[in-house]
Amino acid sequence: MADKKSFPLRLPPELHDELQRLAAAELRSVNAQIEILLREGLKKRGIEIRRKGSEPDSD
Repeated sequence: MADKKSFPLRLPPELHDELQRLAAAELRSVNAQIEILLREGLKKRGIEIRRKGSEPDSD
């Protein structure tokens, strides 16, 4: 598994509850669900995150 950066994240309880429900419905951990939502949000803004060592797609 690739190295991951950890940091504390403070969330309102109601937001965490909804993340937990969504994660359970999609059979993921809350951490994985947050990562997916962050990636989707960045992609929606036109920002693509590549994994270290991967080559960009050539079109």
